[in-house]
Amino acid sequence: MAVTVETLEKLERKITLSLPLGSIQSEVETRLKKMARTVKMDGFRPGKVPMNVVAQRYGYSVHYEVMNDRVGQAFSDAANEAKLRVAGQPRITEKEGAPEGELTFDAVFEVFPDVLIGDLSGAAVEKISAEVDDSAIDKTLEILRKQRRSFAQRAQDAAAQTGDRATVDFEGKIDGEPFEGGKAEDFQFILGDGQMLKEFEDATSGMQLGQSKTFQLAFPADYHGKDVAGKTADFMVTVKKIEAAHLPEVNEALARSLGIADATIEGLRADIRKNLEREVKFRLLSRNKQAVMDALMAKAELDLPNASVQSEIGRLMEGARADLKKRGIKDADKAPIPDDVFRPQAERRVRLGLVVAELVRANSLQARPEQLKAHIEELASSYEKPAEVLRWYYGDNQRMAEVESMVIENNVTEFVLSKAQVTEKSVSFDELMAQN
Repeated sequence: MAVTVETLEKLERKITLSLPLGSIQSEVETRLKKMARTVKMDGFRPGKVPMNVVAQRYGYSVHYEVMNDRVGQAFSDAANEAKLRVAGQPRITEKEGAPEGELTFDAVFEVFPDVLIGDLSGAAVEKISAEVDDSAIDKTLEILRKQRRSFAQRAQDAAAQTGDRATVDFEGKIDGEPFEGGKAEDFQFILGDGQMLKEFEDATSGMQLGQSKTFQLAFPADYHGKDVAGKTADFMVTVKKIEAAHLPEVNEALARSLGIADATIEGLRADIRKNLEREVKFRLLSRNKQAVMDALMAKAELDLPNASVQSEIGRLMEGARADLKKRGIKDADKAPIPDDVFRPQAERRVRLGLVVAELVRANSLQARPEQLKAHIEELASSYEKPAEVLRWYYGDNQRMAEVESMVIENNVTEFVLSKAQVTEKSVSFDELMAQN
């Protein structure tokens, strides 16, 4: 029998389902009889409970299960026969006035849209590139040295300077009143590292052991502590210790401490270059992929299925609640979060997913086995024991699915770049690293 599909609006459709009442009643009886063989009830031996008692106790729930199963199967069969790509779950309601011996239901649902992708030769994409130069290696070496620095106490009359570690007591007041987080004893910070606000570092710089000083500090308007943001505090700071930093020399000993196989200065710099080039490659790929996806969506026309958007909002909301819980927020699972907070992000994700899926389908851009293997091996190469990382990926279907998704996105990126009007732009290493 042909399925009649009614279009309500845009992506919303309706199908009327008919079920013979007799087959439902027969299935309910069959399930109740099967249940009666094993059901346990007070006053009866197992398997000896009368059918009328079993029906009285379990009849409603079994009838509900049968109805759900039969209606669900009927909807699935009808959607398949009509060759519909259903988005989300249908809303099913029973209709009144059904013919004798039948039950009828209306199933209202959404379908996935047709995705129209325009001529990609007219898409404009800015593709950036960057190189790892000697200055990038030098800066990374300085970071590694700072991470391994040691400190020695300065002389009594030495003044605190950039790079020193100062141990201080401080107390701040706003309008003569103390405030939360405004007081500490034996507090350590390194001058010039940006741990403290600039006014605090400037005030401490030049002070000697045992000295005290009062100064004013204006908290920025966007300061993370909302109670003091935009306000001016009076601080008193007392220096209790000043320690000079000692950075290790760039030599074979430093290379050995970092686990470099070729424990020479040349080997150390080569290892740093290799790691930086890997990081640059992934950052460029991410940045250029973003530019490609933006250009691709600008060339696509489609309606968004609300069911998919709502499902994505639910996932984003669940992730946000999990994050709040990790931060120790009480009752994070009950925190009121409006849908509108996540709607723009959810709509973008759904739109991009549908557009990418259509481009992959139309141009056979699926991930090939050799691509998956190469991508996982590249990811594993940055670890000390690559073989264990390979087993970690191959041993979990979800992780493999994530890798497949990344490879597909890379295929889409290369495909669009091969069609679009591409403008090459070179950026510095520092500029690339500063980008989010």
